[in-house]
Amino acid sequence: MTTQLTRQRLPHRSALTVAAVASLFLTVACAGSDGDGTTTIENAANDAGASTENGYDYGDGYGSDTGAATQLGEPAGQLTLADDSELGEVVTDSEGFTLYRFENDTADPPTSNCEGDCLVAWPAVPAEDASATSGIDPDLLGEVERSDGSLQLTLNGWPVYRYAEDTAPGDINGHGVGGVWNALAPSGAPAGSDAAEGGGGEAGGEEFDALNIVDDPELGEIVSDSEGRTLYRFDNDTAWPMSTGCEGACLDTWIPAEFIEPEVAEELGFDPELIIPFERPDGTIQLTIDCWPLYYFTGDQEPGDTTGHGAQGLWWAVTPEGGKAAA
Repeated sequence: MTTQLTRQRLPHRSALTVAAVASLFLTVACAGSDGDGTTTIENAANDAGASTENGYDYGDGYGSDTGAATQLGEPAGQLTLADDSELGEVVTDSEGFTLYRFENDTADPPTSNCEGDCLVAWPAVPAEDASATSGIDPDLLGEVERSDGSLQLTLNGWPVYRYAEDTAPGDINGHGVGGVWNALAPSGAPAGSDAAEGGGGEAGGEEFDALNIVDDPELGEIVSDSEGRTLYRFDNDTAWPMSTGCEGACLDTWIPAEFIEPEVAEELGFDPELIIPFERPDGTIQLTIDCWPLYYFTGDQEPGDTTGHGAQGLWWAVTPEGGKAAA
């Protein structure tokens, strides 16, 4: 059951007012902080075992015990651009096969977390002989050394893959698989995302008209906006003092949520004392609950999706009190 509480959009307060609110709340410790004023950061390692949740095990021979014969697939040759009616510009190899990024990888520093059986479904593209066509900045091409010493192609730091179920040029069957695989835009961002259109790298902030308390059948009560978009917290952030561990390429995938006034949140069923503004390094004001900065996940395709929950062992749907939703 979903409780959807909406409100009319209020005019934004002046920067001075927001700064004053932020200053007031920064004098108050958050309920979720540790007794010594610090917050424990959990850096759970990403389990590369087969999991449909993380985009590894898809049946039909993928994610089986056979493993990958090699860590690298066929060379990409000259990267080209295809114009998809829904996603916009998508990066392909020289034969027109779509190229992908994995949201459980990292771009800064470049790291591939697709190993073993994952590579059966998602062959890694070698860096050798790759070049860029018009529309792709050649300076964005790079390489990352894999665990076996081979060199994989990267685009703006993101390791590049194909999808085994794309059987013909122009196929984009891998986009959105598991909520963690996305076709690549020329900037290296997920194709079709706001970051792809704007070039990525800026926090910006996603606006919403209201907060929701959603009764998810698996996770229990979690927070979404009025459009049903799930909100998440990140273990590499800290709650007290408030700080963010999501900057640069991370913002291509995880979009900061815009601040909402505490008195409005109270009308929607939230404790107003837990609704605190966080000023990001770029000066934008991000919503927090109990001092935890909140984000949207670009891998969520439909209202009610929670595909970001558990991503990299670091991202979690958030409860109305700011905690991690139950597994």
